[in-house]
Amino acid sequence: MASFFLETGIYILCLLLSFYAMSAVNFEKIIKANHVWQAQLLYAMLVMALAYLTAGFVLGFIYRG
Repeated sequence: MASFFLETGIYILCLLLSFYAMSAVNFEKIIKANHVWQAQLLYAMLVMALAYLTAGFVLGFIYRG
């Protein structure tokens, strides 16, 4: 049960850190004009992917370290 809370906490922490880190990227130069919804969806997917990979990396160190 404790491992569930540890994993969930690490995933949430990585999600928050990913949102913070991705705020430094200027997507306005990459995204086409008038494609706001698609840009927001891409941003959310990139944040979730980065958080998933980062949390997996951290949990790998915890469990296999």
